[in-house]
Amino acid sequence: MKTVLCPDAHDLLLVIDVQNDFCAGGALAIPSADAVVAPINRLAQCFAHIVLTQDWRPADHWNFADNHPGRRPFDTIHLAYGAQALWPSHCVQGSRGADFHPGLRLSRAELILRKGYRSGIDSYSAFYENDRSTPTGLSGYLKERGIRRLFLAGLATDYCVLYSALDARRERFQAVLLEEACRGLDIEGSVAKALQAMRGAGIDIWQTA
Repeated sequence: MKTVLCPDAHDLLLVIDVQNDFCAGGALAIPSADAVVAPINRLAQCFAHIVLTQDWRPADHWNFADNHPGRRPFDTIHLAYGAQALWPSHCVQGSRGADFHPGLRLSRAELILRKGYRSGIDSYSAFYENDRSTPTGLSGYLKERGIRRLFLAGLATDYCVLYSALDARRERFQAVLLEEACRGLDIEGSVAKALQAMRGAGIDIWQTA
């Protein structure tokens, strides 16, 4: 069922990682990722507050398979904080792949939060690094601004959007997933599992179009 979107001054649109490397032709392209751009642009017109996250990785990042001789993308290694998937090199600082999708029309965004810049820790969530204890500072920023509810959109549903939504609840924000404005990698049913996890955490899942 479609939901009418009527955000107020305490609501914020959080747009996750809509960057060239996650879109068509990118180093870690997500199926149909470009399809999120139009709904995000449309939905953004309803919000007074917008924040973007930007994956921003050094070339020597430990989660790049290229930095582990003999390893391939999607292999798993073990770091101090636990198991870590390896990925193709992507969203390297200053590269075209790290740029936002050129079709985004979000010049009113109040903050661009860069994540993944610590070479030894991967970073999915907008709130915490993958060690689950190193904060990005986003929670404090939002609370000081009086934001109470987050509407999440972007890439990928089953990774960075999922972790950001769960951490939003961990930080006691209300959270809503705008499903038509997200796409996922969907590895062995991972999108369905992500949606189930979000519902279980009290995250609303809306279709607005």
